[in-house]
Amino acid sequence: MKDKYTAQAPTTEEAIDKGLKALGIKRDNADITISQESKKGFLGIGQKDAVVVVKRKNAKNPVEDLVSKEILLGEKEPSTNEPEIKEAAEPDDKVSSLEESTDPVEEGVEETDTTHPVRADDEEKVEGTTKKSEPEEKKIIELNEKDEAAIQNVADYIKRIADKMGIDDVSVTINRTDRRVQYIIDTEDAGLIIGRHGKVLNSLQTLAQIQLHQEADNKLFAKVDAENYRDRRQKTVEQLAYRTAEKVKKTKRPVILEPMPAHERKQIHRYLNQHKGVQTHSEGKEPHRYLVVEPSKDNQFKI
Repeated sequence: MKDKYTAQAPTTEEAIDKGLKALGIKRDNADITISQESKKGFLGIGQKDAVVVVKRKNAKNPVEDLVSKEILLGEKEPSTNEPEIKEAAEPDDKVSSLEESTDPVEEGVEETDTTHPVRADDEEKVEGTTKKSEPEEKKIIELNEKDEAAIQNVADYIKRIADKMGIDDVSVTINRTDRRVQYIIDTEDAGLIIGRHGKVLNSLQTLAQIQLHQEADNKLFAKVDAENYRDRRQKTVEQLAYRTAEKVKKTKRPVILEPMPAHERKQIHRYLNQHKGVQTHSEGKEPHRYLVVEPSKDNQFKI
């Protein structure tokens, strides 16, 4: 059952009626947004149909359901407390993680169970434990019929989710390189698929990975992308890491970044691990876990 319908008709009222009939609801139970007013034009020239979005009132937002599942494959990191760092960083030291965001988790990340802050070298160790299985991943595999069916089923699954979100022009292209399966979503509503800070796209990838894991015989990894968002976001995160490191070196004070997914925190950990003079660690609970970038101990008391 759809909760949202975009209708087009010669007049606004006709478009609204069309949307109400499609959802099977009355006007009192609908939220109506007029995207484009109709225009009569002159002798048929310049005529435009009305476009309205009819949404069921009190409908459960499928995007929220997706986002709530985002951390299923993410890194489970417990809360931490470091009062010294919190006191040193003032509110204006909090840096935005920028407007663009997030590549979803390409692989299942091992969970950690520690009661201490995770520093850069610690997260690298965690990642290292995952990498021990990589030689197996690098073996060229031959997919069987069940694997092929699972890959296609996930593409259909993504389409069904998009349809529940009210996006009905979605096409999904599948690219595979050995164990890695990429699902490229094409739609005029790419902004809805990506979501604010990439949260919807991350959630779609998480759900795709779960579905692929359940249906395929071999261990496969799903990546969901739209409008080349992943590559653009990676560059954005690297720029954020660089600017933050420069600020910490200049001010000799810690900087708190906004909450971000585990894979992005690791990306910044790895990137700043190559920068002398700064160190990083994570604090907080998922999905609000964040990074603190601070002067390294060797440089902390230098003037």
